[in-house]
Amino acid sequence: MKKILLSALLLTTLFGCKKESGEKATSSSEKTGQIAAFQPEMEESAVIYEVNIRQYSPEGTFNAFTKDIPQLKELGVKILWVMPVFPISQTKRKATGGDDSKFASEMPAAEQSKYLGSYYAVSDFTKVNPEFGKIEDFRKMVKTAHENGIYVILDWVPNHTGWDHVWIKQHPEYYTHNDKGEIIDPINPETGKAWGWDDVADLNYDNKGLRAEMTADMMYWIKDENIDGFRCDVASNVPNDFWQDAVSQLRKQKNIFMLAEAWQPELMKGNLFDMCYSWDAHHTMNDIAQGKKNVADWDKLIVAISKKYATDDILMNFVDTHDENSWNGTMKSRLGNAEETMTALSYLIPGMPLIYSGDEYGLNHSLKFFEKDSIPKTKGKHWEWRAKLGKLKNENPALNGGKKKAAYTRIATSDDAKILAFERSNENNKVIYLANMTNALQLAKADIQGNYLDYMSGKKMTFVKDQKISLKPWQYYILVKE
Repeated sequence: MKKILLSALLLTTLFGCKKESGEKATSSSEKTGQIAAFQPEMEESAVIYEVNIRQYSPEGTFNAFTKDIPQLKELGVKILWVMPVFPISQTKRKATGGDDSKFASEMPAAEQSKYLGSYYAVSDFTKVNPEFGKIEDFRKMVKTAHENGIYVILDWVPNHTGWDHVWIKQHPEYYTHNDKGEIIDPINPETGKAWGWDDVADLNYDNKGLRAEMTADMMYWIKDENIDGFRCDVASNVPNDFWQDAVSQLRKQKNIFMLAEAWQPELMKGNLFDMCYSWDAHHTMNDIAQGKKNVADWDKLIVAISKKYATDDILMNFVDTHDENSWNGTMKSRLGNAEETMTALSYLIPGMPLIYSGDEYGLNHSLKFFEKDSIPKTKGKHWEWRAKLGKLKNENPALNGGKKKAAYTRIATSDDAKILAFERSNENNKVIYLANMTNALQLAKADIQGNYLDYMSGKKMTFVKDQKISLKPWQYYILVKE
């Protein structure tokens, strides 16, 4: 059988001066640990971790999370994405979402205090939410991460603010208005109708003052709080020329890492964002797990991605995020028995794998979004196999997934609609992913020969030509060439 080289070169494109604040510190060196400046090489082997401070612990504080930062190294984490830390608007504070969306003020008076609102309804971009602690606690978190070799990026919300943000009164010209002169919530540009995000007010980037103020607020966190970049919410809803100006200024201050919650390739051109979301891969993994698509669809996706993105573009591979967990269901509900298979796949393909708070502990419930909840905190099999995957990602150059990706080569099998096999390679380093992508037993052949280590079990395996391999439903191997 012959290896199908889906153009290794082609496929490696995938997944190939701020205002004074009363909380501001006087010296970066006093509040942050020492860490080398962020370099692109870090992106090759990094695992990124999204922390939901509110739900990470029963306390829901910076300090409660900070004490666990050192153990994140066991999972291969090199970048920490912190969900928005800013104060949340009281005006139009959300209590529920979806079709039955309600504000806290519409709920029974005795219950209103439990509705904490959305992290993305920001009332001040230069302060921290007292729910999480003080600015000194935030600084301790950043310092601890840096001391453990982990970079910190802050979730930024450039598209809108909460309804009691200071700009609403002081700079109403920063916002989008309707024909009556009223500030409106964000509009879907494709439909011309509201998204339904009625707890936030839409910002108008035609206003130069807004652009300057937003850039200055971002610079504050880079310069004065020594964070290492941003994850930018709905980045594609903000004009690209704003990013061209703002990111350029930020990068002059220090080397930073920029993640866009978007898929558009143009956001990664010209040294703007380093990484975007791999939405198509995420949805395809869900669909394969649910029997709606098969491996042939995966192969088509790989080709499509190789054409869409440049060789130095980076995609974030994810099976879970805060949005997916809270609004679209748990990994178990979406992936079923394929949960581990797809999670492993997210580490093996080019790009950067994501862990969302709680996944390392086997989180299996949808976290509440507008009120207090908590993740499980007992280490078990989920921690152990994520730690193994993280170690392989960190240490084996065959899994490099940044701007200089290792090659991705499809391996032919006896049934390429049901069995996924591919090789990642970088010079003498080779890793193979072999998986049954169905819920039925498969007896298959794959063009794999030689001696390998079954990485997850630690057992040695030898493959010969035309060997039949029995694969249980959703069984997968990660084979490291000896």
